[in-house]
Amino acid sequence: MEKTFDMRPPFLPLAGRAPEETFAGIPTPAYIIDEAQLQKNGEILATVAQRTGARILLAQKAFSNFAFYPMLSQYLAGTEASGLYEARLGREEMGHKEVHVFCAAYRDDEFAELPQYADHIVFNSIAQLKKFAPMAKGKSLGLRINPQCSTQEGHDIYDPCAPGSRLGVTREAWDAQMDAETLSLLDGLHFHTLCEQDSDALETTLQAVEKRFGDVLPRMKWLNMGGGHHITRPGYNLDTLCRCITHAQKQWGVQVYLEPGEAVALNAGFFLSRVLDIVENGGTKIAILDASAACHMPDVIEMPYTPPLYGTSDGPHSYRLAGPTCLSGDIIGDYGFPHPLQVGDLLTFGDMAIYTTCKNNTFNGMPLPNIWARSADNKFEQLTDFGYLDFKCRLG
Repeated sequence: MEKTFDMRPPFLPLAGRAPEETFAGIPTPAYIIDEAQLQKNGEILATVAQRTGARILLAQKAFSNFAFYPMLSQYLAGTEASGLYEARLGREEMGHKEVHVFCAAYRDDEFAELPQYADHIVFNSIAQLKKFAPMAKGKSLGLRINPQCSTQEGHDIYDPCAPGSRLGVTREAWDAQMDAETLSLLDGLHFHTLCEQDSDALETTLQAVEKRFGDVLPRMKWLNMGGGHHITRPGYNLDTLCRCITHAQKQWGVQVYLEPGEAVALNAGFFLSRVLDIVENGGTKIAILDASAACHMPDVIEMPYTPPLYGTSDGPHSYRLAGPTCLSGDIIGDYGFPHPLQVGDLLTFGDMAIYTTCKNNTFNGMPLPNIWARSADNKFEQLTDFGYLDFKCRLG
């Protein structure tokens, strides 16, 4: 799936200024989180909530930089977690907001602690619902369903409805395993099928949900439509989204939840790197950076995609940008530049707030880049001070 980004400000570091001017003095590699764009995204999400009554959560798997949670809490109903640690983070850092959690399978030792932090607990199987429900008394319990409706093409790794998916209960499994006593434990259903998609994909999915589980939904208190909604992307169809939410509320009398991650922090981050060396092989010029795709932006390799880069074009000076690790495939992408690159040049990648700081690693002993906040008035604050111990303490 092609990643999208907004090339208008605030993607540009500052109108009329080059990256060297805007980010002068910040050691590289470094992540920059843009508070103004986070606020802009939050305002769009809050508008959806106001129009429909839906409650919108931050999916922390995409963005978990908790220094920004107090600000985001103005716009969001709470957080969504993928396990114990994220649930605790949401409870501790976003105050008296809702904490929802879904995990493909819960561990016995962790589940005992989980109800301290979570308000809604969603299970991936009927067996786990039966097993853990007695330990979650007083919590709102849900079950993830699989509507078996793929709206993605060519990216099975991000398609929970792909054949053989481990995520969600199909109607066939529901009919074979659900009984009246277990059904009485449920307050809601959850589905998550989208990845960076517009609301037309949600509308298609919701039709499949209604076809397969429409007889069950009137018995539920809430319906969580998951994440993957690219709500804050320019051109996203908000009217269709609101129509889907309103339909579910009127048809089944449920409270609707959405849990976008990417939409909360879309285009709200930069990643700074400098050129360490330039080599050539078979006519390909390769700029080796002090940043690694494998370590610092792993989605570039996993998805894969080529991240946006400020100041590039289709040529005439072409370079392959690569990391300094021993991994041959530590490649960020091929780019065209208006001028030849030089050792020491600063490069500014865009849309780097999501799936970066929460997924990075120290492979090859690569240092973790520090995280900076950029305020609306262009003031910078260093939020972290990573060093050798952050690498060592993970290993012994």
